[in-house]
Amino acid sequence: MSNSSGHHLLGADGRGNSDVRRHNLSLVLRIVHQSRGVPRSQLTRSTGLNRSTIAALVGELVERELVVEGDPDTSNQVGRPSPLALPGPRAIAFAVNPEIDAITVGVVGFGASVLRRIRRPLPQSPTVAQAVAATAELVAELRTEFTEGHTVLGIGAAIPGLVRAKDGVVRLAPHLHWIDEPFAAELETVTGLPVFAANDANLGTRAESIFGAGRGVTDLVYLNGGASGIGGGIISGGRALTGVEGYAGEFGHTAVSTSGERCHCGAVGCLETEVRRDRLVALTGLSDVDSDELEAALLAGHSAEIRTEVLRQLDFLAVALRNAVNILNPSTIILGGFLGSLYAVAPDKLDALLTSQPLAASSEVVSVVRSALGVNRLMIGAAELAFESVLEDPSSFAPGG
Repeated sequence: MSNSSGHHLLGADGRGNSDVRRHNLSLVLRIVHQSRGVPRSQLTRSTGLNRSTIAALVGELVERELVVEGDPDTSNQVGRPSPLALPGPRAIAFAVNPEIDAITVGVVGFGASVLRRIRRPLPQSPTVAQAVAATAELVAELRTEFTEGHTVLGIGAAIPGLVRAKDGVVRLAPHLHWIDEPFAAELETVTGLPVFAANDANLGTRAESIFGAGRGVTDLVYLNGGASGIGGGIISGGRALTGVEGYAGEFGHTAVSTSGERCHCGAVGCLETEVRRDRLVALTGLSDVDSDELEAALLAGHSAEIRTEVLRQLDFLAVALRNAVNILNPSTIILGGFLGSLYAVAPDKLDALLTSQPLAASSEVVSVVRSALGVNRLMIGAAELAFESVLEDPSSFAPGG
């Protein structure tokens, strides 16, 4: 059966059959995790389970240290206030994003809480062995900071390339020059932790859809711009559109020019040959920069060269977005990474292009927004890979384990 919120319920009694109870524990924990904290009364309404069952389920999750209870919010409260169920601090995951110019490793807790984030610049694009070694070193360093009161569930990796869903093999990360590389398996061997890998933009889509600018949006397109180019993800009808092997969303290889330069993929005029972070970095006169620093420099830059290049790149970005709007009919387009920075410099320019270029029936319902999670979006998305096993079966998590 299902309730009005769309959650599929196996039964009303949380203390019944073990499969039913496991399902209901999962349902409650996932809501607490994704809401970042929710009154117990809201859990009752969202799940369709009765108050005593919710109390018992929350109690077990508290015992397992996956949930903590907080004081109720009494503001604008009618009737007896309901205790808050909040994500517990014990379960954590590491997240890693290897790039051509840096490796970033973060520590993430339930409720998308980024506890720590370290970005280590690299002198050159790393080989798989170098990326594994650097990641393992950062993970070992961070583990010493999170020994007391924490249990590590694993490592999630956000890879700038095509990652095979069934085994995490990196089929192609062109800017890193990785082909058919078992990055996840090698990192697992070195760290002794479970490692899960997926495409970085797909994970950014997941994070924004659950916790960020796409929360509650059933049809969206997400585009992320990084040092390794442009990727994207799609939510259609409330579900991730990933394709048969998990490769969907490669917006960086949308054709935007018939006379452009040849892309590393072999085609001519791909979006990521015309819309490029390195050109913007060069014009600002900076060298190693993260997304926030680049944006600040672009917004502060008053040179005609910077303005001209930003507008040129927005023209090509609009072509790719026009295609996305016409083909997918989303209500929201989310821009992350340096694409969000481009939009911040001249939002009216892109808005005008997306009003005039796509089919009118589709363009009138779409809006462009920026990533709400900023530099943490890939850390949060990657950590979701490691959290999934416990979210699916909270009874597998031993308190203090």
